[in-house]
Amino acid sequence: MPSFLFSCDHATCAVPEAFREVFRGSEDVVASPEGWEPGALNLAQGFAMKFRTPLVHGDVTRLLINLENNKEDRWSRFSQKLPEITRGKLVDRHERPYRALLHQRIEEDLRRHPALLHVMVHTDAPGEGTVRLETRPESALAESYADAWRQRLATADLDIRHVPAVEGSALGAILSGSFPTAKYAQIRLKVAQSFFLAGQPWRWETVKKLLLDSLAAAADEVDTIRKRL
Repeated sequence: MPSFLFSCDHATCAVPEAFREVFRGSEDVVASPEGWEPGALNLAQGFAMKFRTPLVHGDVTRLLINLENNKEDRWSRFSQKLPEITRGKLVDRHERPYRALLHQRIEEDLRRHPALLHVMVHTDAPGEGTVRLETRPESALAESYADAWRQRLATADLDIRHVPAVEGSALGAILSGSFPTAKYAQIRLKVAQSFFLAGQPWRWETVKKLLLDSLAAAADEVDTIRKRL
């Protein structure tokens, strides 16, 4: 079985004290899915516990800085009004440490293991009751894991889709370009927020357990096939 890494970019809607004034009067927006991804941290923590590996996650609302984007795409309609020097400090304090930790974890795991499966955990407002597994272009190893995972989930009658050749986020592109795709497999998991927010069409704990258990089985299946080749 490969080594596992789980990350969650938009884990929280937290606003540091120094930036509370920026969002005064818009606290409801920050707490909404615009400010974070409800359920993503809970799911990512479940994966980390299941596979006994530390979780890497964001620590501020994406309305302050979006950790998976680059350049001007980092900034929301709120944070783009901040002075350039202040935005630079946000990059230094939040984005760079987050990305550096991901790079460090990947490098360390690839030194010790023949392969690493990195699941980038997201929840998505559109698409009620759906689960998407997105893999980047020219990523055969990631596609093999995603396809095996999709097949396991499909047998449970979950609305699951594997979408290959997706460019994805700037962060995903940076990481994929930094490590060999024959060893580093990146899957962007997108789970509908309807499970977490409304228990529709399945209870959250039910779909979470299914995702965790099926990933372990799928990874073991792919690993067995690879050893035979």
